[in-house]
Amino acid sequence: MNSQSKKQVNRPPEFIGNLRKNLIRVPHCIEEHCSGIRVLGKLLKSLIFSTDVAIIRNCNADAVIAVYPFTPQPIITHAITLVADKPVFCGIGGGLTSGRRSLEIAIDAEFQGAMGVVVNKPTPNSLIEKLKMKIEIPVILTVVNEEEDFPSRIAAGVDIFNVSGAARTPEIIKKIHRIKPDMAIIATGGKTNETILAAIHAGAHAISWTPPSTAELFKDIMSRYRDGKLYGDD
Repeated sequence: MNSQSKKQVNRPPEFIGNLRKNLIRVPHCIEEHCSGIRVLGKLLKSLIFSTDVAIIRNCNADAVIAVYPFTPQPIITHAITLVADKPVFCGIGGGLTSGRRSLEIAIDAEFQGAMGVVVNKPTPNSLIEKLKMKIEIPVILTVVNEEEDFPSRIAAGVDIFNVSGAARTPEIIKKIHRIKPDMAIIATGGKTNETILAAIHAGAHAISWTPPSTAELFKDIMSRYRDGKLYGDD
């Protein structure tokens, strides 16, 4: 049996169904090249960056990273964890929303079934230490540049770094690994296979991917409706 045949045999069978053929798929290079991060027994390679419950429900990512530019609210976490058919990592603030409120939101998120909590760059180490004392799920810290004090963050108890450094993402990943070679890293991969692979080759274990917006998806569907290429099931 040649190598091409072996690859075909080892490819997992897939069932989608007639009404979910337009499933949003993360770039295949993530599945192919990422080592993944095993969290509470589950191997995660791709995380979809979204709070849109319709998109979350109709994508093939391994997990959800649900952070948003507003004050974290438990009702949003509840809605996402209820709808998602995959693990959810919830934003709990750390900047304007910090201290006791972030701690209570984190505890509530764990009770609702979240697999991890995400705190942002301004989060003080004292809050990270308190989170590690109160919750069992991983604490993920988002970092945006190489000026971060990584040793103190690691000492405080950060489990995973979420690197979001735009074009500097690969360099930030390399710096983290120089400090702690086995540190778990999620990275934003950008919009192309080239930028995703650059993050992976720098040492990212998992990739956070931003899907098309609902408006963009509707634009494509409406275009196909107008061309008579998409029909209902009646």
